[in-house]
Amino acid sequence: MRLDRRHTLLALAAAPLLPGTARAQTTDPRLTERSMGKADAPVTVQEFFSLTCGHCAAFQKDTWPQVEKELVQPGIVRWVWRDFPLDRTALAAAAVARALPAMRYEGFINTLLVNQERWAFRQDWAEELAKMAALAGLSRQAFEQLRSDESYLRAILAGRQEAEREFSIQATPSFAIQSGGRTKMQNGNLPFDRFKALVEEVRRG
Repeated sequence: MRLDRRHTLLALAAAPLLPGTARAQTTDPRLTERSMGKADAPVTVQEFFSLTCGHCAAFQKDTWPQVEKELVQPGIVRWVWRDFPLDRTALAAAAVARALPAMRYEGFINTLLVNQERWAFRQDWAEELAKMAALAGLSRQAFEQLRSDESYLRAILAGRQEAEREFSIQATPSFAIQSGGRTKMQNGNLPFDRFKALVEEVRRG
């Protein structure tokens, strides 16, 4: 999804950033890296995504299963998920996903993206998100506490701002494909063959 000023303002309005808030706040385990794949994989892909982005949902449905099977599981790619919420709904969903045990993270965001139409664009999205969180093991009380945890929400948004500074993200999903000190940026819902070709291109140098 192409970014515009409206999306930026919506995201920042959800929880105004404080100076010094950084993505790498390792004192909170909820803010540690969420990734899949071998640590020594020759290629690392960072995906910048929003849980309310239709293109992100399409990539998850159409391309991710083959990426996981043919690139991540064989040890070619280490995948790193980077939250880039476009609105308050996406911010709340990212907060819930990160609050779950790390082993449940990928399964939960997959469920949210594949079933995006069921919750993300409804007027009662918070109620629907709470129900999905409950199925993943998060109580309603814990869900409400997450939604009001301003420092936690600011830290997630700080990660978005860091990504904008470091990688000049202009759309979601965006991918930083990295190998041997080289980085290639690409955005959009890419078909698998195109995505695999980009990985091989960066790997070869």
